[in-house]
Amino acid sequence: MAIMRLHSGFARVFRQRCFYLFLSILVLIVVAPFLTDTLQGRVLVQALQVLVLIAAVAAVGRSTLPFVIALLIGLPAFLFQSGITFGYGEVATLGLYSNVFHAAFYLVAILYLLRYVFSPDVMTDDKLFGAASVYLMLAVMFAYIYMAAQLMEPGAFGAPPGRRRDFYDLLYMSFGTITSNGPGDVTPVGPKIRAIVIIEQIIGVLYVAILIARLAGIYPPRRARDTNA
Repeated sequence: MAIMRLHSGFARVFRQRCFYLFLSILVLIVVAPFLTDTLQGRVLVQALQVLVLIAAVAAVGRSTLPFVIALLIGLPAFLFQSGITFGYGEVATLGLYSNVFHAAFYLVAILYLLRYVFSPDVMTDDKLFGAASVYLMLAVMFAYIYMAAQLMEPGAFGAPPGRRRDFYDLLYMSFGTITSNGPGDVTPVGPKIRAIVIIEQIIGVLYVAILIARLAGIYPPRRARDTNA
């Protein structure tokens, strides 16, 4: 069946799974601002982002279903963003749909990665890179949520009247929020937006705490290991 062959092909791309995923997301975050000045660069970045996440879900998913779900969410996200890039339709409407689908796309990838990372098997180096990938993806997901919120509430992030914060302004704020360094020079305005920021702060702190607890539970203290030996 064609969909199963496609799923197998994407899974092979990430044979090392989460190490390549972490590296790909990190490179995209760093390189994207230098590519999005041109039309070809924007299309390339958008396509690579979708392909990376679909391949990641295919690699950590245990069946064809996660791959199909990723396709059904990732392709509309790419198409809506392409509509903005090529000037098809109303920018605000397409932007809202694009940001919502992107946030949902990242959420699906995060959930499947968490299932892989916190599975009861032995904690491997690849799972640690998976945990790091989730942390990066959480920040990117919230950046898309902030973009959607800004379209519904102009001025939600302190931009001058008639202007909006771009994606990298909100990604910068998102990483500052999730790492508890603060939103920087981007100011969340209004109780609804600040509630979303609070949720991201809580998730960022709890995620690190839960991951550390997971690692501590797997690796007992040296004295206990020596006694058992």
